[in-house]
Amino acid sequence: MIRGLAATGLLALALGGCAAAASMPGVGGTKDGPTPKPAPTPGRGEPPKEERSPEPRATAKATDEDVADRVVAVVNNDAITLGELQEAINDYRSQTRQETPVSNEFVQQFLTKMIEKRLQVQEAEREKITVDEAEVEEELAERIKKLGAPTREEFERALKAQGVTIDTIKKRFRDEMRVARVINRKVRLRISVTEAEINKYLDANRQKLETGLAYHARHVLIVPEGEPADAAWEAARIKAEMLRAQLLQGTGFAELAHRHSRDASAKDGGDLGTLKRGELAQDIEAQILSLEPGTVSKPYRSSLGYHIFRLESKETLEGEALTRAKAQIREILFREKYDARLEAWLKEIRQRAVIEVRL
Repeated sequence: MIRGLAATGLLALALGGCAAAASMPGVGGTKDGPTPKPAPTPGRGEPPKEERSPEPRATAKATDEDVADRVVAVVNNDAITLGELQEAINDYRSQTRQETPVSNEFVQQFLTKMIEKRLQVQEAEREKITVDEAEVEEELAERIKKLGAPTREEFERALKAQGVTIDTIKKRFRDEMRVARVINRKVRLRISVTEAEINKYLDANRQKLETGLAYHARHVLIVPEGEPADAAWEAARIKAEMLRAQLLQGTGFAELAHRHSRDASAKDGGDLGTLKRGELAQDIEAQILSLEPGTVSKPYRSSLGYHIFRLESKETLEGEALTRAKAQIREILFREKYDARLEAWLKEIRQRAVIEVRL
């Protein structure tokens, strides 16, 4: 439970003297105090004043360290200091190349994430999950390689320029790996997706899953010509019926389309080419996909005229396509269950934690 929350306005004051925040635009301040004025020279005839040793005062460095050590949150007796918060924010901003000033709202949100991460690390400790130094070094080497740093020394120099130590990075990697393992144990390994669940999802979403599957078709368009309109449409219908009868008797579709179709595809023998589902008007596509490969449709009337379609081939959710679709469904269902179980687990560890925010 949350036992306390200080005003966010204290953040600017707290960060003002912290050297760790100096690299964050909009957060931090100078390390040195105001330059002391020289003591006035005694006037003529005046007895010299007794010189006294200056009062001891804390150095700027000591002040900075005090501010950095200030506790901003306590998570089950585990403290998060202002210095840790600033270093984490610096590292995040460096990675994401953010240059805008840090707002109080951003810092509060970042602290909340740190508290959540600290809880997860504590769970890993409770589960006695460990990560060997060799594993950390291997992860570090992989990250350095991905970043394109020529050598580890170059990488460490770049970190130092950003105010981050290699030990901090290694601790972060170790914590990340321990958290990943505890999540794997508490969440991932407790999730399963059954074949029945996959088939149920497939039946309910077949049309959506078929989007993007290809098909190949041919087409003849008979356009009504002359007046009156009713007679022209009836003549177009009769002609379409006659052409379909010829196709059923064995006349080549390409030859017939080339001679009679008024569609732009006529020059290609009515070939519409390979299409993806969703490319044609929905009513036209429905007529084509209702056919079995090699069959011809009845004349279909649209606003343009009468259409005759022949389906050459089409992809269906069978074979490899079905295997791919099921793999996709398995991933969707697993992700849904994973997100729900992870949120439930995080809620559980938050509820039994004692958290005090002092920022």
